[in-house]
Amino acid sequence: MALASLPKVVLGSMAFAVFWMMAVFPSVPFLPIGRTAGSLLSAVLMIVFHVISPDDAYASIDLPILGLLFSTMVVGGYLKNAGMFKHLGTLLAWKSQGGRDLLCRVCVVTALASALFTNDTCCVVLTEFVLELAAERNLPAKPFLLALASSANIGSSATPIGNPQNLVIAFNSKISFPKFLLGILPAMLAGMAVNMVMLLCMYWKDLEGVSPDAVEAGKQMTSVEEGRSPSIASLKSPLKSPHPLNGTTVNDDGESMMEENLSTKHPWFMQCTEERRKLFLKSFAYIVTVGMVIAYMVGLNMSWTAITTAIALVVVDFRDAEPCLVKVSYSLLVFFSGMFITVSGFNKTGLPSAIWNFMAPYSKVDSAGGISVLSIIILLLSNLASNVPTVLLMGNEVATAAALISPAAVTRSWLLLAWVSTVAGNLSLLGSAANLIVCEQARRAPRNAYELTFWNHLIFGVPSTLIVTAVGIPLIGKM
Repeated sequence: MALASLPKVVLGSMAFAVFWMMAVFPSVPFLPIGRTAGSLLSAVLMIVFHVISPDDAYASIDLPILGLLFSTMVVGGYLKNAGMFKHLGTLLAWKSQGGRDLLCRVCVVTALASALFTNDTCCVVLTEFVLELAAERNLPAKPFLLALASSANIGSSATPIGNPQNLVIAFNSKISFPKFLLGILPAMLAGMAVNMVMLLCMYWKDLEGVSPDAVEAGKQMTSVEEGRSPSIASLKSPLKSPHPLNGTTVNDDGESMMEENLSTKHPWFMQCTEERRKLFLKSFAYIVTVGMVIAYMVGLNMSWTAITTAIALVVVDFRDAEPCLVKVSYSLLVFFSGMFITVSGFNKTGLPSAIWNFMAPYSKVDSAGGISVLSIIILLLSNLASNVPTVLLMGNEVATAAALISPAAVTRSWLLLAWVSTVAGNLSLLGSAANLIVCEQARRAPRNAYELTFWNHLIFGVPSTLIVTAVGIPLIGKM
């Protein structure tokens, strides 16, 4: 894309700068409107400044990603009520040797789960769980939130279904699921280990906390099971509302009372005992979630697969879906909508394309120097223009240049793009959707809320991203 006119470049850059400022400083004294409103403001400025047309703005909103996020929140709520967090907490606490050991387990579980459930899904489901896990052991939340976000990004690099940019790469490159997995798996495992070691080194003294022997394994996630969803804080009515799975009524203090609304039940359920009904709903939640993962792996549409799973859970529950749908973080969906418009407008200025066109001659994948330059370009563009637009912008260009070298170089260039653009998400808080999900979910948590600031993330994110990227590059395509 050619560079746009000077006024369009200047005005588009100004609107993008507003987005960055509000994302980094959501409560600046002269404009304390928060990230969500700041995202909408920058989107409106893109349209007012005629950087992007209203029709193009609507078209730039990535509905599949919004649908995936929405349905993931719904599914996550049902899984939480089905006891998934309790089982996961037991697994993480089993013979745990303290805070450092627990941090390592969070890194490993998150990375492996992200490869199958996508990084955004894991961050939506696990953020409040991680906050509770740290609070029960008197451990600081920051290292665990950083471990969750960074491990989710690193782990998601291993499969085509791990994140949206990998899905784009797999579709455009025609690389099969097994070949993609084997090509990046060594780099992912090495990167996960390096990232874990860096977290331990930076927060070694902070991870002493309470010995796990002092905490009963069966009690560790009770507060999560009885509490509210992280996204419900600003939306939940003070009135009591029914639990989506077990039919109890939950008030603002987290107390559960067995007040069954039999008139809303299906007659078949009225004939069942309460224990059988709970067992059926829990089993169904796990079964359809496994089916969702299998559907991802065989290549079905991710967004509609997740939406189908969510609506199946709602229908089988045989209750008014309002108490479940109110748990969705709609402000997060609005934030992403504004971000999509802002990023699309910035891309229309031609600045990201100009950066690539200038550096392309020095970014050949047949030399260590060329790969280093290419990686730096991907890191910068992924944090400026977002990783999905970066992949769309650079994918064919990088593959075309690699085709002049050898067919094997083409596959490796696609895998390099997947690895670097995904790990680039750890550079700053704005580098990936997973980071923003963790940040917003943690800030809005009804209990043990924590504000993960831009600078707190940057201090760890920059060295981690650079080292993990460098360690993984030589391992790409070696299996």
